[in-house]
Amino acid sequence: MHVHVALTPGEFPDLVLGGRAALVVDVLRATSMVVAAFDAGCARVIPVEGAAEARERSRTLLPEVVLMAGERGGDRIEGFDLGNSPLDCTPESVGGRSVLLTTTNGTAAMLKASEADAAAVAALTNVAAAVRWAVSTGRDLTMLCAGDRGGFSLEDAVCAGLLAEGIGRAATGATLSDAAQAARCLGILYGRHLDRLRRDSGWARHLEARSRGADLDCCLRLDASAVVPVLVNGEITAGLGALTWPAGAADTRLGRSAIPGANR
Repeated sequence: MHVHVALTPGEFPDLVLGGRAALVVDVLRATSMVVAAFDAGCARVIPVEGAAEARERSRTLLPEVVLMAGERGGDRIEGFDLGNSPLDCTPESVGGRSVLLTTTNGTAAMLKASEADAAAVAALTNVAAAVRWAVSTGRDLTMLCAGDRGGFSLEDAVCAGLLAEGIGRAATGATLSDAAQAARCLGILYGRHLDRLRRDSGWARHLEARSRGADLDCCLRLDASAVVPVLVNGEITAGLGALTWPAGAADTRLGRSAIPGANR
């Protein structure tokens, strides 16, 4: 099994994902939100490029009531039901419902990942489960770091590195590209001290300055979920470990997991 990490979106156009598996990583906050949404019983998440497409898709899906979620610059898009926060995802808000999602960085990575033969969503909150999913595919793997407006994102690289480290331990004979090795080193460095990302990550500092510290509390948790949402035909659906709404759904507002002992 060969593992590669695309550390910035600048690499996406040249990536050939056919025949491979893919994991999308956008810790702050798109993939963390998607994991939280399925922990809360969301039916599906449909990633789209922009706000106009989200509005148009919502009309085409009538009479189904579909939530529109998304952000630009970290702020909820005007007129949308939800922003890009895991804290928006409660059983009351998303349980049993579909969500159209557009974000500055994350949804572009999700749309690219859909080119792979198998694709799923990863965040710090579901690293161990995502490792199991990746190994179970039996395919070479590319991880897509959503980055920060086209550039490098420290928290995404750290998450990808923790995934690479886990896959290296779980899959006999797994090999890492140089980029995956670099990410792995960052994952080892930060893995036991994730709270350091609050000060070292530029986007984390941006969110903190905009009174989004509670989002950081939620996103910078390791293995708080066993859910691995998967991308199938342009839609994200509940994968292995997903809960049935509303029983047992995680209360992301309080940082509590539905998995006993998962919060570390």
